[in-house]
Amino acid sequence: MKVYHLATCNTCQRIIKELDLTSKATLQNIKEEQITPKQLDEMKALSGSYEALFSRRAMKYRSMGLNEMQLKEDDYRKYILQEYTFLKRPVVVTDNQVFIGNSKKVIESLKAVL
Repeated sequence: MKVYHLATCNTCQRIIKELDLTSKATLQNIKEEQITPKQLDEMKALSGSYEALFSRRAMKYRSMGLNEMQLKEDDYRKYILQEYTFLKRPVVVTDNQVFIGNSKKVIESLKAVL
């Protein structure tokens, strides 16, 4: 199991603690250890699209004017690799399944698998 997270994100830390992921998973702080193209492609293969992994909540989304552009899959990939804040967090990869983000529904689904 692998968890892509941001160490400074309180929500990520709460989820990791709540689900005791420290003892069950390999944690990757995406700010210190950038996501590789291979890792991102593996996440995309499980999720079905780069768009599903892309966070529109990132502050840079608006400041870069991306909210006014028609982004394509290649764009989502490029921006996630370029700027860690564009990855919807946390991303948990386990047993050929991917859980993206921190919505209640996603966390409940992850709990069911654990």
